[in-house]
Amino acid sequence: MEIVLCEPGAALPGSYFGDAEAGLIGNRLYLRPDTPLHSMLHEGCHYICMDAARRAALHTDAGGDFPEENGVCYLQILLADAIPGFGRGRMFADMDAWGYTFRLGSARAWFEQDAQDARRWLREHGLTDDQDRPTWALRT
Repeated sequence: MEIVLCEPGAALPGSYFGDAEAGLIGNRLYLRPDTPLHSMLHEGCHYICMDAARRAALHTDAGGDFPEENGVCYLQILLADAIPGFGRGRMFADMDAWGYTFRLGSARAWFEQDAQDARRWLREHGLTDDQDRPTWALRT
């Protein structure tokens, strides 16, 4: 995946939600200096979690089903820990503020108490290991 940094205020190509939200076209993740980290990680995780055929045709709408979306959300929380000064605590807060919805009412509660299906999905696709650590691989 190639990160393309766009000018401040510029429309982001491939942004599904518009404004400063990250965009995806092909293997390019479009960002601006004001793109929230949760948006960058979410769209990047969509790229990681989709299969190769969908990545090849990717333009704006990452698509996918509910199990994949759950995997995307779980993986973005895991990857938040790899960003110095960010971490999963900040990711939980940002996800809640943005409006992600989970059955238990918060990203943290979902991650800690209700994400077994997401963990299983990520392992089945080789995106995490048996310790729930990212493998840094793309889904094939």
